[in-house]
Amino acid sequence: MFAGTTVLLAVLAFAYQPFLLLFALPFGVATYFLWYHASGRLTDRVRRTADRGRRRRANAAAEGPGGFEGFGPGRRAAGSRRERAGEKSRERPRQNPNEPSIAEAYRTLGVDPGADEEAVRGAYRELAKSTHPDADSGDEEAFKRVTRAYERLVEE
Repeated sequence: MFAGTTVLLAVLAFAYQPFLLLFALPFGVATYFLWYHASGRLTDRVRRTADRGRRRRANAAAEGPGGFEGFGPGRRAAGSRRERAGEKSRERPRQNPNEPSIAEAYRTLGVDPGADEEAVRGAYRELAKSTHPDADSGDEEAFKRVTRAYERLVEE
């Protein structure tokens, strides 16, 4: 409907009155956004943006307390209230019983807890090459375990 109205107004603008292009423009924009949403591209972009923000927060948390927090009354002290009180931070509960905990995932990949994403990716690639079922010394269960560990660390 919006696309048809856009085309009709554009044709009328070129045929009779160029002023009608101002009316065709909002319909064209609405048509584009409706198509962008209906094609699923908007949902994909929102998910990618949310994942990128989640990774940034995870990387900032991995850097540890004591980083620069900014100026003014909204500034936090180094470390969270829970860390200053000596409590351990809670990790997200596992939804799947086969999913490893964060500590298990780090041990499975053989990297230090809090390792950066590049180190985790490199360890995963090395282990995936050696445990892949198509490799000579491949083990399907080990490959699945390594993959689950990598996915667990990447999603955090």
